[in-house]
Amino acid sequence: MAKAPIKTDKTPVDLLTAKQAAAEYARLQGEIAGHDKRYYQQDAPVISDADYDELRKRYNAIEARFPDLRTFESLSLKVGAAPTGRFKKVRHVVRMLSLDNAFAEQDVVDFVGRIRRFLNLSETEKITFSAEPKIDGLSMSLRYEDGELVTAATRGDGEEGEDVTANIKTLKQSEVPHRLKGKHIPKVTEVRGEVYMTKGDFLKLNERQKAAGEQIFANPRNSAAGSLRQKDPSITASRPLGFFAYAWGDMTDMPADSQSGMIEWFEHCGFKTNPLTKICHSVEELIAFHRKIGEERAKLDYDIDGVVYKVDRLDWQERLGFVSRTPRWAIAHKFPAERATTILNDIEIQVGRTGSLTPVGKLEPVGVGGVIVSNVTLHNEDYIKGIGGDGEALREGRDIRIGDTVIVQRAGDVIPQIVDVLIDKRPKSAKVYHFPKKCPCPLKTDVVREATSAGEEGARNRCTGEFACPFQKIQHLILFASRRAFDIEGLGEKQIELFYENGWVKEPGDIFTLKARNAKIKLEDVEGYGETSVRNLFNAIDERREISLERFIFALGIRQVGETTALALARGYGSWKAFHDAALKVAKGDAETIAEMDALDQIGETVIAAVAAYFGESHNKGIVERLTREVKILDAEKPKTDSKIAGKTVVFTGSLEKMTRDEAKATAERLGAKAAGSVSKKTDYLVAGPGAGSKLAEAKKHGVQVLTEDEWLKLIG
Repeated sequence: MAKAPIKTDKTPVDLLTAKQAAAEYARLQGEIAGHDKRYYQQDAPVISDADYDELRKRYNAIEARFPDLRTFESLSLKVGAAPTGRFKKVRHVVRMLSLDNAFAEQDVVDFVGRIRRFLNLSETEKITFSAEPKIDGLSMSLRYEDGELVTAATRGDGEEGEDVTANIKTLKQSEVPHRLKGKHIPKVTEVRGEVYMTKGDFLKLNERQKAAGEQIFANPRNSAAGSLRQKDPSITASRPLGFFAYAWGDMTDMPADSQSGMIEWFEHCGFKTNPLTKICHSVEELIAFHRKIGEERAKLDYDIDGVVYKVDRLDWQERLGFVSRTPRWAIAHKFPAERATTILNDIEIQVGRTGSLTPVGKLEPVGVGGVIVSNVTLHNEDYIKGIGGDGEALREGRDIRIGDTVIVQRAGDVIPQIVDVLIDKRPKSAKVYHFPKKCPCPLKTDVVREATSAGEEGARNRCTGEFACPFQKIQHLILFASRRAFDIEGLGEKQIELFYENGWVKEPGDIFTLKARNAKIKLEDVEGYGETSVRNLFNAIDERREISLERFIFALGIRQVGETTALALARGYGSWKAFHDAALKVAKGDAETIAEMDALDQIGETVIAAVAAYFGESHNKGIVERLTREVKILDAEKPKTDSKIAGKTVVFTGSLEKMTRDEAKATAERLGAKAAGSVSKKTDYLVAGPGAGSKLAEAKKHGVQVLTEDEWLKLIG
């Protein structure tokens, strides 16, 4: 199960103290190293390139401001991740380095300015650049001796890569020649470039994988990397891989004196090079080329995530040299969040845990942000009609119809969304979508329209079937086993759907009796399982027979009771017995118990009504009773009531020097206070460090007592 990214401090780098910077630097180093391993070794990234770039930018900024933090283990000295160990290691004679990134046009201006200053060039002296699309694939180094291919190695950590020679030799010779063409070939020639897969071939591969019940790849880059890292070269041979040459490593002699000249030489040797590569002579030309490629990006049959600029003269490249892991003479100008145009083929309904009906758009597959997108959320009935949560017009009031040409955006690691509809391309056959009045489940129960809480995407349509609806039952089970609830390793969405459909697990308590019933089920005989995997699953279930009270309450799947509310209820009642007794009384309408629950912090009428509805249903009470026989529910950690801040509401703002913001909040809660995120009339203390802004002004407006960090520490002892 993939770990969620570590939460990092969002304090601006220039406001960090030395202590805060050291802690943040260490956290970032661990998080980035983990992402490098998932990307370079496992071909299974869990965040977008844009989010990864943001982590790197912050890490580099902290290191620049606090250079004493830098050690031999610093990521600024490393590239990629160490080889996985599945293949023989190959040490690169010339390191395979990474590139610095530019995200804004001003970054490109600064890049050219640095080169001009370093080389001591006048403003009128021209610098020639080679500009090329940045292919999103797997970096590869091909070593030729006397013109014969002898070794193919991945980048690895820049120093050592993996020997994938046998696999590379299965590629067509039009992609990777086994022998270099032409005369006057250097004795040693290392050609470097990118192994990639076209979008069309990627879709066909996934169709075959799905039909065979094999792994489905997330995007062309992952499929190319996974195809190349096969122990069996015949599998690689069955995958349609390509190769673009654009750089070199160890060379006993240089056939050209410019970057563009070397690209031409690669072509003469039998390699493919990117036909969009262009020579530019100014910042303006570089930026214009970047814009042009950005406009053509969606039409290309391979993924790119930016444009690379390189100083064309090789003697200038040599003079400019390198800064740690990146060359001074090259930079990657990344693209912003990508948009693409495609067709909406259909709209389907998904039923969530609480019965909420969510429309999902089925798209003609299109590449967006390095991922092939075929599904997109349409939020709710109003969103499709062009109506916002407050009744405002969305997309200037344009509705979404089946058959429409739509603009899709995927910014960062988020669910893709439809940004707009191209009305001028709407066909006469486009169908207005009518939201269903019946749930798509086999019971066909009625659907009701409900207003939602503030901050949600407008009114929701909800199935009234509750636990009778099989879709809702499955979603409840998925939540129950999820990381934030019981966190049962090996019991994910697919496994739960399989167990439910076969009648093995119909409610949470069934999970804990699965092992006892396995003599009849014989799970080890089911395709995809074996004795080891079954044993691991049962061990994982047994490890979760003891659980904290707040996790247990959250796992029940009560509407309106998320993690924060579950924690408030757990702390308010302290034990499962106390909460359960109160919940049953609330369900019966006991006024005194309802008043007691209402008095708890963060608990209001909506939550109380949801608790009453849940525990007022006999079916739910039976589920809870059977479940509690199987697990031990730990009492909640009781907050102190004898501290000076017990029962107080505290807000932290600005930079703290003695402890991190998270540590300060945890300390306040441990001492019985509530750590809030915003200032209001109910706030008792605002702890303000350097850089405090609007919250400080708000505190003064409401007459809230403002403390420095030292005053706060003195108050809590």
